[in-house]
Amino acid sequence: MKRNWLIESRKAKGLTQEQLAEMCNTTQMTISNIENGTRRPSPRLSKLIANVLNLDWTKFYEEQQSEI
Repeated sequence: MKRNWLIESRKAKGLTQEQLAEMCNTTQMTISNIENGTRRPSPRLSKLIANVLNLDWTKFYEEQQSEI
């Protein structure tokens, strides 16, 4: 499931996937996969992304619960 909320948050900060990836010490492909819903980030990466985008890191896992 595509994470539109994540894409919108990143764009609202004026960041590209590559910039966000650099800030979180990961790759652009990883950010793309997370945004597209093909990958769930680790708790560590969730916290890094959330910190940069000023989000609650548990949001990544709330949607996981609603899919069950």
